[in-house]
Amino acid sequence: MAGNRGFSRSDRIAEQIRRELAELIRSELRDPRVGMVSLTEVQISPDYAHARVYFSTLAGSEGLAEVQAGLDKASGFLRSELGKRITIHMTPQLHFVFDESLERGAQLSKLIGEAAAISGHGDPPDRG
Repeated sequence: MAGNRGFSRSDRIAEQIRRELAELIRSELRDPRVGMVSLTEVQISPDYAHARVYFSTLAGSEGLAEVQAGLDKASGFLRSELGKRITIHMTPQLHFVFDESLERGAQLSKLIGEAAAISGHGDPPDRG
């Protein structure tokens, strides 16, 4: 198929949902619990009835429950607004899920840096 470039329709819709939700959260949500949230990925069920929205936050693990509660509370509003912005036969129910992969990556980087400092080695030498 010409022009498809390997992205399915559901991939394109998922990315559109991610962009629109990010904009809605930034510009329309007034819930102070949500604050700085980054949407990392959206996965849509095959029937488009549900969308799993992965997010990260600068709130840290202490503030995660409040951010999650704010997003869950806003999900009806966000779904309604999303329905006005995108054209699909059914606007999916939104399920917000904390994306642990970024936090795990940061923890691993920190551990690697600490291990290198303890062993007296900075960055490995350039072997050209």
